[in-house]
Amino acid sequence: MVPSSSTDIERFASWIEDLMRDRGYDIDSPRGGGKSKLAEDAGVHRAAVTRLLQRQSMPDLDTMRGLAHALGVPIREVLIRSGKLTANDLPEAVGYPVDTAPATAVGQRMTLEQVASALGIPDDRREMFIKVAQQFTPDQAEDDHRETGREATGRKGTRRLATG
Repeated sequence: MVPSSSTDIERFASWIEDLMRDRGYDIDSPRGGGKSKLAEDAGVHRAAVTRLLQRQSMPDLDTMRGLAHALGVPIREVLIRSGKLTANDLPEAVGYPVDTAPATAVGQRMTLEQVASALGIPDDRREMFIKVAQQFTPDQAEDDHRETGREATGRKGTRRLATG
């Protein structure tokens, strides 16, 4: 963990102020209510927001978490911008390449066949992967059958595999 300095506080507070203005929090007029509204939206005390904006102290982790949520920024970015942690302390999450992941509609669950493809399960092991995965996702077998039109082990067959 990296100790915070007055330069860190100045830089972080300026960044938070810019975010607040961008998100419509009125912090420029004396009675705009922006600090109170942000504190409410973040679920933190108004004093914590005031101390930050007056460059008196760096917020604690709970306050930073609330600010990140209220301002719509990743907590990783908030922690790095605060100077409390570095980018090396919080490596980026590893994602799958977009072109290899099967396309699904928002909120739609992937079929086990799609999961196998996304994970790169070889064709000669795919059927075994699907049978094993069905034991942990009993409704998935029926979904696979409906979506792909191929025969799939039903709920009773899945239970038999799972229990005995």
